[in-house]
Amino acid sequence: QLQLVESGGGLVQPGGSLRLSCVASGFTFSDYPMSWRRQAPGKERELVAVISTGGGITKYEDSVKGRFTISRDNAKNTVYLQMNSLKVEDSAVYYCNQGNTWGQGTQVTVSS
Repeated sequence: QLQLVESGGGLVQPGGSLRLSCVASGFTFSDYPMSWRRQAPGKERELVAVISTGGGITKYEDSVKGRFTISRDNAKNTVYLQMNSLKVEDSAVYYCNQGNTWGQGTQVTVSS
């Protein structure tokens, strides 16, 4: 059974940092690119970052470039999203995604 489980969300002040993790199971993790997406209330779900199978290629949504870093550890079947200099507008539910498989999401709230 394909499964993605996110963790690491929470409440943080503007300018703070969080590190999200997503553990995958049920498929050969190292064979697939992985992505992080987010959805804020009343907004469409959007792609935040994507990483290639080996981790050598990454792409980011414009608003997070220079602040977020996606990485992966294929030995641990885990993909990460390091989020620095967080802004109020980064508040959303963050999802790990591969193809049609989604995690349950983890809430990130940036507020003073």
